[in-house]
Amino acid sequence: MTKKVLMVLTNHTKITDDHKTGLWLEEFALPYVKFKEQGYEVKVTSIEGGEVPLDPNSIEDNPEWKAAESELKDTEKLTKGDAGEFDAIFLPGGHGTMFDFPDHETLQYVLQQFAEKEKVIGSVCHGPAGLVNVTYEDGTPIVKDRKVTAFTDEEEKEMQLDQHMPFMLEEKLREQGANFERGEKWSDFSVRDHNIVTGQNPQSSGSTADRVIRAIEASAV
Repeated sequence: MTKKVLMVLTNHTKITDDHKTGLWLEEFALPYVKFKEQGYEVKVTSIEGGEVPLDPNSIEDNPEWKAAESELKDTEKLTKGDAGEFDAIFLPGGHGTMFDFPDHETLQYVLQQFAEKEKVIGSVCHGPAGLVNVTYEDGTPIVKDRKVTAFTDEEEKEMQLDQHMPFMLEEKLREQGANFERGEKWSDFSVRDHNIVTGQNPQSSGSTADRVIRAIEASAV
């Protein structure tokens, strides 16, 4: 049976009136290419559906990413029905996720269902913003006592965007009981703890996708 991956993207377009944001392209495109190369079916959705905004600083002309970029023109809106038919879910980052992922009821529901069934949950950079409020049905945070990583508070402060964030991602994950791990700033670092796979920053997009693939293949054994 062909494995299926659900990707969920942000639709949020700005940090401040003069600072545009959205999806960070590499964090979506590189994993998308890797999943397709593996032979997986990939469904690209977003919080509101429609066109997905790109963070202007992430745009680059990479011919290998053209198929992925074409998926961003008109995405399907994430629904609760998406919780049932996939082997893994993947949340790319971009600062937009800090604003529309954490409190989105449908995303929280879908992630809870993946967690309850121990399906693979992958996310990179700011993508783990989608995990901070997700609990199992008994109320336990899904990241509690799990090794996770994400865009670090140090990296956020170095970008001078910490004062504009609704919360600090590393700090919030720690508050939820996660065993937060990190590599050097701006270096490739990703971790897997059973079904949860996370990456620290854009540089970690490839290794995070590779770990997701290994987790999917392991769950099929």
